[in-house]
This record gives sequence, C-alpha cells and structure tokens, in this order.
Amino acid sequence: MFGRRLTWALIFLAAAAIAQCALALWSVRVAEHQVLRGRVAADIQLGFAQLSADKQRLRAWAAQREFDAGAELPELQQLAATMRATLDRLDQLAERAEALDDRPRARERQLQRRDALVVLRQKLDSLVPQLSEHPVPGSGSPATLWAAASEHFDMAQGRDLRRLLAESTAREAETVREKRDDTDRAMTRMRTLWISTAVTLGALALALAVYFARALRRPLSALRQAAVALQRGELDHRIPLQGRDEFALLAGSVNAMAAELSAHRERDAQLRLDLEQQVAERTRALSEALQALQTAEERRRRLFADISHELRTPTTVIRGEAEVTLRGRDKPVDEYQGALRRIAETAGQLGRVIDDLLTVARSDIEAVDIRRVPLDLGQPIRQAVEQAQALAAAQGVDLPNVDLPLHALPVKGDAQRLRQLLMALLDNAVRYSHPRGTVRVSVQVVGDAPGCAEVRIEDDGIGLAPEDLRRVFEHRWRSERARRHRADGSGLGLSIAQALARGHDGDVRLAPRPTGGTVATLTLPLCAAGVRAAA
Repeated sequence: MFGRRLTWALIFLAAAAIAQCALALWSVRVAEHQVLRGRVAADIQLGFAQLSADKQRLRAWAAQREFDAGAELPELQQLAATMRATLDRLDQLAERAEALDDRPRARERQLQRRDALVVLRQKLDSLVPQLSEHPVPGSGSPATLWAAASEHFDMAQGRDLRRLLAESTAREAETVREKRDDTDRAMTRMRTLWISTAVTLGALALALAVYFARALRRPLSALRQAAVALQRGELDHRIPLQGRDEFALLAGSVNAMAAELSAHRERDAQLRLDLEQQVAERTRALSEALQALQTAEERRRRLFADISHELRTPTTVIRGEAEVTLRGRDKPVDEYQGALRRIAETAGQLGRVIDDLLTVARSDIEAVDIRRVPLDLGQPIRQAVEQAQALAAAQGVDLPNVDLPLHALPVKGDAQRLRQLLMALLDNAVRYSHPRGTVRVSVQVVGDAPGCAEVRIEDDGIGLAPEDLRRVFEHRWRSERARRHRADGSGLGLSIAQALARGHDGDVRLAPRPTGGTVATLTLPLCAAGVRAAA
C-alpha cells in the first residue's frame, strides 16, 4: 500500500532527524568537554605564572624591607593572601582537571602538579612568618647576603623553587597545547561526522523525494484529468488506475461517483423530457381549450350578428305589408286577406329563421339542416319577390313582379331555404339601392338539358369596387361603400346566401354593372325528375 510505504519513509526521516539531534547533542557535549579541559589547563598555567610573579614581588618586598625602603607588613600580608588564594584556586582547578581527564599520561602530570602545589604552599606558610620578623636572615658582604636570600626564597625541602615553577609552567603550557590539539581534532572529527551525516540524510531524503514524486505523478495526473473532465460534464470519463493502493481505491470511488452522476443525469433528462411532454400536452390542451373558447366567443358574436340580420328582414317585411295594407282608402277583403296571408307566411319564415339561428348557436351555418326534395323553383322565387316588395316599398325602391318561364323549373331543394336564400339577395339589393331606384329579377335556363336555372337580381345602387369582389362573401365583411351608404349592416347576408346556395349544389356570384349597380347571379342545377310544389 502506498500509505504504508509513505508511513515507513516518514518514520525513517523522523528517526534520522532524531539521530541527527542526538548527534548534535553529543557533539555539543564533546565540544563543551574539550573547551572546558582547555580552559582549565589554561587557568592552571595562568595560576603558576601568577605564583611566579607574586614570588618575585614577595622577594622585592623583602629587599625593600632589608634596605628600609618603605616596605610595610600589610603589603606582605596582602601578597601572602593573594598567593594563598592563587594556590587555593589551583587546587580547585587541579581537582577539575583530574575529573575531566583520567588518562594515564594526564594522571602523571596531575601528580606532579599536586606535588608542586604542596611544596609551594609549605614554603609560603614557612616564609611569611620569617619575613615578618627578619626579612633576610644572616649578615656579611652583599654576596653573602644574596646567597642567603636566594637560599631563603628559592629552596624548599632541598628543591629549587625557581626550577619547580619553571617546570610547572612549561608542563602546563604543554598541557594547554595538547588540549588545544585534542579540541581541534575533536572538532575536525565532528565536522566530518556532521558533513557525512548531512550528505547521507540529504541523499536519502532526495532519493525518497524522487521515488515518491515518480510514484505520485501518474495517479495524481490521472486524478487531475478526471477532475477536469468531470468539471466539463464528461461523466463517461473513467480513471484508468488498477491495484489496491489508496489511489486505486480513490479512483474506484470517483469512477463510481461519475457513474452514479451519469445515471442521475440520464434520469433527470428522462424526467425533464417527460415533464416537457406533459407541459407540451397540457399547453396543447390549454391552447385547444382557448381556441375552443375563442371559437365559442366568435360563434356567439356571429350568432348575435346573425340574429340581428336574419330577424331584421322578416320583421321589416311584416311591418311593410301592414303599412302598405293600412295606407290609403279601405281595400277589398281579398287584399287584406292577401296581406295577412303574406304576413302569416313571413311570420312562419321568421319562426324558421329563429330555429335556424338556434341551430347556428350550436354549430355553424354549414350545419343548418337542408331537406332537399323535388320542387318548382318558380314558387319560392315568386314568394321571395312578393315578400321583398314590401321591404322595397318601405325603402322607396321599385321591385316589379318577376317574369317566370312558362315551363316549370324542377330543382331538388328546400323551399324555405331557397326563399331565405333569395330574400338575402333581394334584401342586399334593396338595402344598397338609391331611393326611387329599381331592382329587377329575371330567370332563365342555361346549359344543356337539364341545364341550370339562373336567377339574376340587378340593382342600380352603390355597386362594387373591383378590389371588393374577392371579399364580398367573407363572414361579417362590408366594403367601404356599404359602410358609407348604411351604417347598420352586419356583413352576414351574402355569406349565409352563399352557404345556402352551396347546400343546394349551386353558387352565387356578384359583379358590378357597367352602368352602375350590382348583379347577383344565383345558379342552381335543374333535375329531370318530376316536380311537386312545395308548401
């Protein structure tokens, strides 16, 4: 496992660091020991030199005392105290030197040092009292006095103190040089050890760094590439790491996470698609419902317009028949009966129109029921003209009787619907004629037998503009001329008339007259079957 290798490498580095710290502590202790030994040796050498100098000052004091040159006893006591303090310090330094260095050669020097210190202390202890009483014993010539003084100051226990101090100083100087050399050698060894240890540890650390860098480069690069791919949304990316180390386990976890995210994305996409489909279906349903509402509203408006249009004509006819009949002098009963009969017929037509409008309210004009039976077209033409004459009289328009062919005009149709169709065309012609104008109705048969019946309704009214011909049959459309002539129109009569004509397999056409006005042509197919009159 990579983690285990890394752990052991860190343990090794920690152990090496601890060892280096221990080596540093040991080196410091060795250095301190060597420095302390050299310092003690230098202090001992300095002590012996101090003793030699104090001995010379003591002899100079004795000479001054001998020649009565102002030497005082307190000065002697001070020199003696200084020399005793120096000897005490040397005893202490000797003890420390013995504790610091127990080599055989060092023990030999230490014994010689102890012996010299004992001789010097005994000489000082015996010399100071003598100098207090008699600075220089003996008398005689200066040579004799000098010899006696040298014997008194330089000899102790048969040993020459000058030589003893000189040998001690030289021995201590040699010891100081040895200690310095030992210190230099120790420092050299420690420097070499430190350098070798540092180089070794640095090489090992570098080797471990190179090893782990190479070991980490491939998995970390693979993980980084995977992270970048996942960040871009490439959930099908997989990390190609095998094995059982930590990176392989992490790669497996990342791959599993990517697979799970991909599955979630697919589910989210499917859910989003389903939701979009549901929203589209609901939107379509709402759109259809809205369209249905708009259609219903449009049909409601059309119904009101149709009601206004279809009811206006029969009621106008009824009112016109009544006004014509009641106008002027009393008339014969036959005229009153004819007027009442026409009023009754128009009222019946009005009821049927109301039924049609109720049917239109449930559907459209094309859905109006047309019961087609064989009949003579002349009868609904005559009836429509008689009904329209009352409307024309009310508008101040002349509508002569129609001249029908001598023979029958057999068609298959609905008499009531045909009267409604003809009344729509006649109403349109009367309404858009000028006062004292004329509306003429003519009938002829065209084409080969059985041919077609062509009913022409001509007026000398406002006429049609050429650009209006293509829109005259549009539902609720009125031309600019029509709106200027009459503001109360609804634009439904011609559209209803065309629907009724097509319901009888016929057609309605409008065209402007060259001399002014409009020609409405109704064409209905004739049939060869027998004809029966329609009620």
